[in-house]
Parts: sequence; structure tokens; C-alpha cells
Amino acid sequence: MVNRHLTGAHYGLRDWLVQRLTAVVILFYAAAMIAFLLLAVGVSFEGWKALFSLVWVKVLTTVSMLALLWHAWIGMRDIWMDYIKPAGVRIAMHTLTALWLIGSLVYMIKVVWGAQ
Repeated sequence: MVNRHLTGAHYGLRDWLVQRLTAVVILFYAAAMIAFLLLAVGVSFEGWKALFSLVWVKVLTTVSMLALLWHAWIGMRDIWMDYIKPAGVRIAMHTLTALWLIGSLVYMIKVVWGAQ
């Protein structure tokens, strides 16, 4: 019988690439929002409401938030796997992180795609 140790993420190149690609998506979205703030004259609630009434902005926001959630999942999962040694505690942290991220996804969909 082989005794396995549950330590370390060991997901390698795939997760490294996902982290970089999601970071680029997040950076693009953040730059677009900063540009809107800097270029828009007299930004108000009505201006934000008009901006987020456009379908392409909603889609871009959704894609960016999905990238952010995926980025956060990989980062937190790796932290839990690398630094929390007791398997039960690690599984609990993974579960709590997943629930928090799923809740964030549901709330993001409600806010971005909800009734205007």
C-alpha cells in the first residue's frame, strides 16, 4: 500500500498560464474602467447606468469577473495546499473559498444583468 502525502499544489504550467491570462483580462478591464473615469466628463450615477446598459459592457464585465474569480480560485487553492497541512482543515478552506467565490459569481450576475 502506498502512503500518499497531500501537500503542494503541483498543477504546474497549466495553472501558471491561466494565472497570467486571467491577469491580462483583469488588467484590460481595469484599464478600460480607468480610461472611462478619466475621459468621461462629470461622471455621475446616470453615466455609469448608461455605460452598464450596453450589452457589450455587460459581457466584458462578466468575462472579466469570471477571470477574476478563476484567478482567485487558483491562487487561494495553491495557498491552502501549500501552507495548510492537516487535510481536514485544507478541505474546509477549499470548501469555504469555493462557496465564497460561487456567492460572488451569483451576486455579480445579479448586479450586472439584473433589472435596470
